[in-house]
Amino acid sequence: MVNSGPRPVAPFSHAVEADGWVFVTGQMPTDPAAPDAPLPEGIEAQARRVMANLAIVLEGIGLSFEHVTMARIYLTQFERDYAALNALWPSFFTPGKLPARTTIGVTALAVGALVEIDLVAKRP
Repeated sequence: MVNSGPRPVAPFSHAVEADGWVFVTGQMPTDPAAPDAPLPEGIEAQARRVMANLAIVLEGIGLSFEHVTMARIYLTQFERDYAALNALWPSFFTPGKLPARTTIGVTALAVGALVEIDLVAKRP
């Protein structure tokens, strides 16, 4: 667990490491400073909050987005939000160094979120 990380919405660790591979639990668009506050409005704001939460977890274990090798993204409104997410996604990574990615449409996510993202990273 990362002390400054978001409050988990279920019983899990923020990240688990095995043989240099780091598996970061899917994060929600909750605010670590105000975990019971309403979620941000819209996919862009929620995706930015999720990525900020993932950055907190990565930084808490000495890594950053440059170490990410794989991302899985879950969207509750796939048809509506896929293009907006794709437009925003590259802004989080070094140009030309995007991780592998899977994006999945789902019927619901915890806390009524529009998006959840989990990551796989490799420690150098």
